[in-house]
Parts: sequence; C-alpha cells; structure tokens
Amino acid sequence: HQSSCRDSLYRSLQTPVQTLLTCLVIAIAIALPMGLFLSLQNAQQLGESWQDSAQMSAFLKRGAKPLAIDQLKASLERDAAIQSIEVINPAKALSEFRRYSGLGSILLELDENPLPTVFIVQPMSTIKDPEQLLALQKAIALSPLVETVQLDLGWLRRLNELLILGERFVIALASLLVVGVLLIIGNTLRLAITSRREEIVVTKMVGGTNGFVRRPFLYTGFWYGFLGGIMAWITVLIILLWVDYSMQDFMEKYQVDFNLTSMDLSTLIFMLLVSVSLGITGSLLSVQRH
Repeated sequence: HQSSCRDSLYRSLQTPVQTLLTCLVIAIAIALPMGLFLSLQNAQQLGESWQDSAQMSAFLKRGAKPLAIDQLKASLERDAAIQSIEVINPAKALSEFRRYSGLGSILLELDENPLPTVFIVQPMSTIKDPEQLLALQKAIALSPLVETVQLDLGWLRRLNELLILGERFVIALASLLVVGVLLIIGNTLRLAITSRREEIVVTKMVGGTNGFVRRPFLYTGFWYGFLGGIMAWITVLIILLWVDYSMQDFMEKYQVDFNLTSMDLSTLIFMLLVSVSLGITGSLLSVQRH
C-alpha cells in the first residue's frame, strides 16, 4: 500500500496539467455547494438574530400629554410579555431622522415637528413565536393613546421560505456536481488504465491479483480527491474573507452585530472526507468497469 500510494502520487505529478485540471473540477464541485450552504447558514443565523430581537414601534397620537405617556409606559411595563420600553420623544426622533435621512437642510425649514412620541417595545426573549408577537402587538394597539404599532414579520417568513427553497437547490446542485465529478474521475482513470494496458497485462501474467492491479488507480483517485478538497477549502476560505470584509460595512449601517460563519477544522475535515470519497468512488467505478 505504501508503494502504491507513493507511485500513484509520483505518476500524478508527472502529468501536472491533467492532475491540476482534475483537482480543479473536484474543488469547484465541492466549493460551490459548500459556499452556497454556508451562505444559507449565515442568512438563517442572521434571520434568527433579528427574530430573537424583534422590536415593536408603538407610535402614539400627536398631542399626547406627558402624564398620559408616563402612565401608558408604566402600564405596559407591568405586562409580563414586555422586557423593556424605550421612549423616543418627538425632538429626539426628529434629530435621529435628520442625522440618518440626509435631509437635514430640508427638515430645518419645517414650521413644527411632525413626528409623534414613539415607544420602542422590546418583548421578552422567550417570546419567539410570530403568533405571540402579533397578540402582543394587538394588545398594545388597544390603548386609545396609541395610533399604530409596527411589527414587520412578513419579510422574515418570506426569508425562511426562501432559505428552505435554497437548501433544496443546494442539494440538487450538489447531486448533479457529484455525478459530474464521478464521470470526470472515471474518464481520467480510464485513460490512465488504457495507457498502462501492457503493464497491467504483464502484471496479470506473473500472478498479480485484481486487487493488486486496482490499488494504484484507487490511490490516484485518493490523491485527486485530497488535493481537490484542499483547493476547495482554500477557495471557500478566500471568498468568505472577502465577503466578510464587505459585510461588516453593510452591517454597521444597520447597527447589527453579526459575523459570518468561518471555516473551522471540522468543516475542512468534512470537505476532505467528501472529496476523498468522491475520488475513490470514481476510481473504483472506473477500474471495475475497465
């Protein structure tokens, strides 16, 4: 086995172009679905983090008296489903709107502040079910002092549906790429078997078993898969670092603390196992047939 392993690696290095192209095919076939899967995983974590911190914006009626506002705040804070309430008065709301909207010069020309007092309601962390959040929204909206309560969960539901669709797409794409890799490795090994036909005939004539003849080709498939897995890991790692650099600027604008899921040692081991399995399986199918 040691001799076959060394000999197969040496023969692969003697044809660097063919070896590189085969490893690149394996790397792309693994890196593409793995990259899409990590993207879906990050999107799911981002959606869960937003859902876990679901906030409601209760817009009060304009002209509400400070005493009535304080009484409403105290009444809502006694609700067991509410963790905290932040009050944003009209002056603070206008200041924030002027800062983030880019309409500062236009807003200075307003005769009066058109913005109402807003309650930023933070539900308890144990409340994650959309139905419970909707029930809390309706309860807050029953107050005669509240104009409207904003809670947008529709986009989160659509995001979850898109993630489920994306997972199915990744599975289908990975299946097609696996078949393609097996065919390419099988064809590459078929050419190698054809070029070594006379050597195989002589080996069989002097008593070489089928396992002895197959062994170098199986190790060739192993090296294809191993090198392809390393290249796939490096490719996905570079893409994640590049995307993470751009993602941080985007998240800062929305004041969200979020980091992309990185490539850890377990992911590398998983990718190597998959790529090596594909290499050995493709070579095994080829040697059994030819």
